[in-house]
Amino acid sequence: MKIHIVKIGGHLINDQKVLNFSLKAFCQLQGYKVLIHGGGRKADFISNKMGILQKIIKGRRITDKETLDIVVMTYAGMINKNIVALLQSHHCNALGLCGADGNCIKSYLRKKTNIDYGYVGDINSKSINTRLIKFLLKNNIIPVLCSITHNGIGNLLNTNADTIAAYIAISLAKEKDCETELHFCFEKKGVLRDIQDPESFFQKINFNSFQKMKQNHSITNGMIPKLENAFFALKNGVSQVSIGLPNYLNDVNNKTLLCP
Repeated sequence: MKIHIVKIGGHLINDQKVLNFSLKAFCQLQGYKVLIHGGGRKADFISNKMGILQKIIKGRRITDKETLDIVVMTYAGMINKNIVALLQSHHCNALGLCGADGNCIKSYLRKKTNIDYGYVGDINSKSINTRLIKFLLKNNIIPVLCSITHNGIGNLLNTNADTIAAYIAISLAKEKDCETELHFCFEKKGVLRDIQDPESFFQKINFNSFQKMKQNHSITNGMIPKLENAFFALKNGVSQVSIGLPNYLNDVNNKTLLCP
């Protein structure tokens, strides 16, 4: 079975009309599919309204107890259920989940190094409940997963949505009857050559090019973990990885394709 793993984030989630259009494009994608979403900008907006300052280091959120409550409420509640409702309006039967539901994604607390990320969960090759995901897919139910995981001892943890998407694609690719494609969708056409020019996207990027881009600081902090996860997936059995707009999910010429 061929499975499309699609992660949406950024401005696609903030604007209801854009989100609805994006999900319509997702529903038109043929075959089995899984949707993963973040929602960091929405969480920032809610945090600011509540007067709670957010800390981001190298594109990754520091999650203290107050921030954890906000992201659980925002990701697993408001955003997740809104996405499921919109998918149902496009006749895509979906089920919204966080990592604790059905033991879908089990994580472990990130070890403290020189940076204390707080209540952040990391995952590995054993974290994903592929049996549950395949069961849902074979029963024509689209899993919609937010970036909240659990550690198995009663704690919810904030986990990077790009990382979740990569590990789901990798874990399913290891199943004998599965082939996976991974799509990172956001508001740009792809990875941009020039951040000021939205039309200047790379059609293809290999790992060496990515390393050079990091060294000369030609990509933003938020794009670095996305590309790291993308190349990690490509090196671990995922057949194709792309980055771009959701309306080009079926068009290989209008997004950035990753090459080894």
